Amino acid sequence: MSGYSVFPVEGIPELHEADDLAEAILARVELEDGDIVVVAQKAVSKVEGRVVRLDDIEASPRAIEIAAGEDDPRRVEAILREAKTIVKIRPPLVIAETRNGFICASAGVDASNTTDPDTLILLPLDPDGSAAVLRNTLNERSGRTVGVIITDSFGRPWRQGTTDVAIGAAGVVALQDLRGQRDPVGHVLRSTVIAVADEIAGAAQLVAGKLARVPVTIVRGLDLLGDGNAAEIPVPAERDLFR
Repeated sequence: MSGYSVFPVEGIPELHEADDLAEAILARVELEDGDIVVVAQKAVSKVEGRVVRLDDIEASPRAIEIAAGEDDPRRVEAILREAKTIVKIRPPLVIAETRNGFICASAGVDASNTTDPDTLILLPLDPDGSAAVLRNTLNERSGRTVGVIITDSFGRPWRQGTTDVAIGAAGVVALQDLRGQRDPVGHVLRSTVIAVADEIAGAAQLVAGKLARVPVTIVRGLDLLGDGNAAEIPVPAERDLFR
């Protein structure tokens, strides 16, 4: 592998429900075979209508208790509704498992990068499905074969700061399983599985940034098209040592 490039798709306007995300991308970049189109979760959530107004949420007693006077209990209520299970609470912080099996702060509910301060953005209902639909549309309209990764910023246990990870993927390798192969000195790899989709997500975030409002990035030059999806990445419950 000789290297790869990462570049932003600039000029995409503020997105709203039912906007044509594929058209917004294709109007600004000429895709090539093998490209991986990396899309910020909020862009997908906005066009899918996964935006709620705080005024439309009535906080439950549990949400009011968790908010503890330090957060808007309506926001906490949105988190509780989006959570499949609650992993940890330290009021007003909630760590939750989403319906898609991801463990993250606030069940992915976020108020950043919204045009209205009184709204919240929720995760897509089916991020892998969203990635597949976008990939199929891009392939059909461009005549190219590309992969799509949908990303979000997650914190990590024992390490400060966030990094972007894949929450949806289509047409790419998500996990590269090297178990059974030998390293350069002959040792058999017994547990090495590389989170390729997460590595791509992190590389794309370095270019897109958090404040520049660049929701789409192209990663070019990697031979990583495949049939993986992001649902493969979370550790299965029976192997989770920390719950």
